Amino acid sequence: MRATSPALLGLCLLISASAWAQESAPVNSATPADATTPPENERQPLPERSVSETQALEQRLDKREQQMLQANQESFLALWLPANVGEPTGAIILLPADMENANDAQVIGPLRRKLPDSGWNSLSLTLPDPDGDPLPPRSTTPTPAENSTNPPTEPSAKANGEASPPAEAASNTPTIPSPQERRDAHAERVMARIDAAIEFAKQQESIHIVLLGHGSGAYWAIRYLNERKPASVQNLLMVAPTVPAGFTPPLDELVTQLPVAVGDFYYRDQVEERNAALKRLQASKRAKLPTYIQVAMKALPGNRAVEQEQLYRRLRGWLKQHLRKLS
Repeated sequence: MRATSPALLGLCLLISASAWAQESAPVNSATPADATTPPENERQPLPERSVSETQALEQRLDKREQQMLQANQESFLALWLPANVGEPTGAIILLPADMENANDAQVIGPLRRKLPDSGWNSLSLTLPDPDGDPLPPRSTTPTPAENSTNPPTEPSAKANGEASPPAEAASNTPTIPSPQERRDAHAERVMARIDAAIEFAKQQESIHIVLLGHGSGAYWAIRYLNERKPASVQNLLMVAPTVPAGFTPPLDELVTQLPVAVGDFYYRDQVEERNAALKRLQASKRAKLPTYIQVAMKALPGNRAVEQEQLYRRLRGWLKQHLRKLS
């Protein structure tokens, strides 16, 4: 066998080492990984519950019942049913309670479908979600690393002995509204929707316009009438009224300021509800409100259909006997 020369053996070892190094080396991208990695997505707030329920109602209900109304910069769904008579008495605007929708099965939905049989147009609203704790806005202030890549080209004011201007980072820092500011903003959204509903009812040539609120919806109806005092609304119906969490004052203080005829319907079976109704009645007597009428009902949780029919008949009776006519 012919002996391999030392020079040839060294050359083979050198080629083998070079090939092994190329195979084991990591592949380097022409663009740094950090440059191609997309920035972290900002955490988007979840859509309001009322928005999700509105989409479900739009899919389930007859398109002829659906009315998209405009309140300031946002649109919202209202459900409209014309009266089943040739000459309607007027329109009743229904305000659901917190966590309810414009077709809620407990009170609002059955009433909006029954009222047209007694000669009333019904307009049921979707209200915005109760005020909560929104996610804090994400700051757009550049990070220190980003600032280091773009150093200032001009000398700082501090170096020249001048007064330092306000830091740009402070101007870019979002201001988180206080709880009271959030409540005020929520109240304004509700008021704007009631405004839009009344305007729609006027366009339908409704002779009388009545506000009907269930639960916390009654609170918003009272506040609206006390603050806005619309001449076109002279009647209010309240069903088991409550105050939304975080809001004031109590209802027995609010009812004394009402400039309209009031039907206050409550269920006497619950001690708390009965006591609250008594306070409202006593306040109305002290304020000498001649058009404040309270109606006690019996709760029938085991027979929801009968309970709903009882409420409808009591409301219809009040509308026939105590409806205040426009002057």
